[in-house]
Amino acid sequence: MNPSDESIHRAAAAVAAAEALVICAGAGMGVDSGLPAFRGNEGFWQAYPPAAKLGLSFADLANPACFDRDPARAWGFYGHRYELYRATAPHAGFAILHQWADRMPRGCFVFTSNVDGQFQKAGFTDDGMVECHGSLQHQQCVKPCCAATWPTPEGTQFTVDPATLQAQDELPRCPMCGGLARPNVLMFGDGAWNPGRTAAQQIKFRLWLRRLARGKLLVVEAGAGTAIPTVRQTAEQLAEAAGTPLIRINPHEAYGPPGTISLAENAYTALTKIDEQLRILSSAP
Repeated sequence: MNPSDESIHRAAAAVAAAEALVICAGAGMGVDSGLPAFRGNEGFWQAYPPAAKLGLSFADLANPACFDRDPARAWGFYGHRYELYRATAPHAGFAILHQWADRMPRGCFVFTSNVDGQFQKAGFTDDGMVECHGSLQHQQCVKPCCAATWPTPEGTQFTVDPATLQAQDELPRCPMCGGLARPNVLMFGDGAWNPGRTAAQQIKFRLWLRRLARGKLLVVEAGAGTAIPTVRQTAEQLAEAAGTPLIRINPHEAYGPPGTISLAENAYTALTKIDEQLRILSSAP
């Protein structure tokens, strides 16, 4: 058995033995759905050519100062992403993870830095979700005038000028004070982010973890890089505390602590291979 096949077999055996599952996901999880991962400025500019022409980086646009300086462009950037995420169907790897979650007698939680709502589109519920960087599906006041967040209203649409990246529609407003609204997303240097919704998710997650017995929790991580290591560090800490191996899926950075089951492939490919092996194991006499 070659090392790759052995890792797939170990991963499938770990899924079969688990009673609870935590799925940790970064931007790479959405690549197989056609979503950009923004790997450095070159990757960002490839996804947003107008930003390259304007000399704007991801950090320039994903920044609360942009809402003060140029709110139409700030909402043009986030509005374009909102429309992209809404139009994108999650790849089949999400469905595989959902099937595994359904088989776990002690349940499942998702811990993700993604703000795209793709896990919810794939059938995962908000009750089992930690969106550590917030969600583009929710908004807050730019100031903020209060601690409120609210779902992005049904029917919201953004028309964006492709040359300037500026939103052409009326910009979202705060229903409390009437001022400008912004996504409830953690941006660079963001002292105005309202973390209340994410904090509530974290509390539910910690309470769920406390009820689990050591050795029964499996952590599967997909598409989480080292540039912003929140998801990777969380996955490693959870696996160590549970006393179980970490399954790390990443085509570029699959390495991990001793005992990590490293799969240097995209999420869809690795999850499909694990699931195929899992079906073989379940059918064995």
